[in-house]
Amino acid sequence: MQKILIVEDDPLIQHLVYATLAGDARYQLLQASEGQSGLRLARTEHPAIVLLDVDLPFMSGLEICSELKNDQACRDIKIIMLTALSQATDRERAKQAGADSYFVKPFSPLGLLRKIDELLAE
Repeated sequence: MQKILIVEDDPLIQHLVYATLAGDARYQLLQASEGQSGLRLARTEHPAIVLLDVDLPFMSGLEICSELKNDQACRDIKIIMLTALSQATDRERAKQAGADSYFVKPFSPLGLLRKIDELLAE
């Protein structure tokens, strides 16, 4: 069973992502609604994938991404950014922070599932 951590402060988006993944017995889902607890969970639970909002309370998703990718023990965690930020500069900042993929809200749940499967197969 693969652990997936959802770090999202919007309860509706968090519920949508959770509901999209909850029916799949291959995944154990973890959730956090702010940046610091998300980073802590990622470091202690070591999920295969973190689904990470950019705009979070206390610590941004970009900061979390960078922290994880610069941590020897966590750099293999795949990070998918889920954000309303859609400019090319936003995508570039996520790439520089180490994000493995970038989805703009609203996103296709099926597209997200395909990307998760792709990243887990790597």
